[in-house]
Amino acid sequence: MKFITGKHLSRRAFIGRMGAGVALPFLSAMVPAGRAWAASSSNPRLPSRLVCIEESMGCAGGSDWGHAQGLFAPTEAGRGFTLGTDSQLKPLEDYRDYLTIVSSTDCHMADPFNADEIGGDHDRSTAVFLTQAHPKQTRGSDIHIGTSIDQLHAQRFGQDTVLPSLELCVEEIDRGGGCAYNYHCAYTTSLAWATPSQPLPAIREPRAVFERLFGAGDSEQDRMERRRTDKSMLDWMVSEINRVSASLGPVDRVALDEYLQHIREVERRIQLMEARNSSGEEREMPEAPSGIPDSWDEHMQLMFDLQVLALQSDMTRVITFKTGFDQSNRTFPQSGTNKSIHGASHHGNVPDDIMDFNRINTYRMGALAYFLEKMKGTIDGDGSLLDKTAIVWGSPMGDPNLHNHKRCPLLLMGHANGALEGGVHIPAAEGTPMANAFVTLMQGMGHEMDSFGDSNGTLDLKVAPGMSSAVGAA
Repeated sequence: MKFITGKHLSRRAFIGRMGAGVALPFLSAMVPAGRAWAASSSNPRLPSRLVCIEESMGCAGGSDWGHAQGLFAPTEAGRGFTLGTDSQLKPLEDYRDYLTIVSSTDCHMADPFNADEIGGDHDRSTAVFLTQAHPKQTRGSDIHIGTSIDQLHAQRFGQDTVLPSLELCVEEIDRGGGCAYNYHCAYTTSLAWATPSQPLPAIREPRAVFERLFGAGDSEQDRMERRRTDKSMLDWMVSEINRVSASLGPVDRVALDEYLQHIREVERRIQLMEARNSSGEEREMPEAPSGIPDSWDEHMQLMFDLQVLALQSDMTRVITFKTGFDQSNRTFPQSGTNKSIHGASHHGNVPDDIMDFNRINTYRMGALAYFLEKMKGTIDGDGSLLDKTAIVWGSPMGDPNLHNHKRCPLLLMGHANGALEGGVHIPAAEGTPMANAFVTLMQGMGHEMDSFGDSNGTLDLKVAPGMSSAVGAA
């Protein structure tokens, strides 16, 4: 067991026993006596967290018709924008104060640079999103692209955490048959790049993420034994938990109890899902591994809950999350259409078919509302996790019907300790690289960065209060 007693707990304090460990959330006992919350919240050891989420295959608002209808970007610039009834962002209406909508930026590094690359947009786009660099066309070991922004943040601000970064996904992304257009499959499957030649694999199973965060025994045999007895990881540490709780004030005890209950609830849901998947009952996706939820919604919620726990405990400050893969044939009947997402993305510029794709876009965006609510409701010192985090959501593709990389959707959420003000729509000038927005964001989070990828400057992500206008107005 490792924790510090007395009036001041270390921010790195945790409870541990027999290979399982629980890092503590931020508690008032971690503020040295006589120091204000503000002094603690500005501690350079606790920089803004960064979560990067990729949406494959662009959006309906990337088409000319969809853009004119405001399916992604609002028709008004600045503050006071309206999210129309058919806006993909409508599920996030309640969180508009945390939204920085960036429209009309381009990811030209995903364009084909020569004739051999034409048609390979699906095979290189994922790797481009967070690197804003063009991949070397190769199937050999000499892969090369660029270091992604999440890893730049991890290298600078994540080295004193248990996990400098955490890479997650929800769909099977193993392209067993190989990838096309002479591209290495790493470009298709890897969102995070520690170096230009080192992609980082993502974890798909909630159980694997849980055990990476908290441990569950010193060996796989220990973990299997604990699961067979249906014993919670927290039950292994009840005496240590009680000792820590007894050393805290009443407010901190409540906060600790809520945090531990959240861990227990996530673990319980994983156990129920695993029991259901191994019961032999008919399943929606019989081919899915036993550790993967059948329901996309359930899977997304579990992965978001795990991310909140990881950030709340400061086990990591950097997360990448790949929510699908290019050319996925997954369907979302609850969206109002039975078309697959890839099939719907090739809408032929027919308005009715564009709207089918938009229904899928909007349905998938609804999962983010769950994450934002969890982040907003999780207190971290003098604010919420959402106040102290930058969430980057976007796609390296614009109009998937054309496989182009112009007018790509980009949404920044949270306040990132003041780097983002929220409540604003920033329409970029035609031809603006998405990398410009990344340079500004990274500068706001403490990076000394003048350029990134194919950037040719910065993009102002803040607008003076009260300023608004129609997009394109003088």
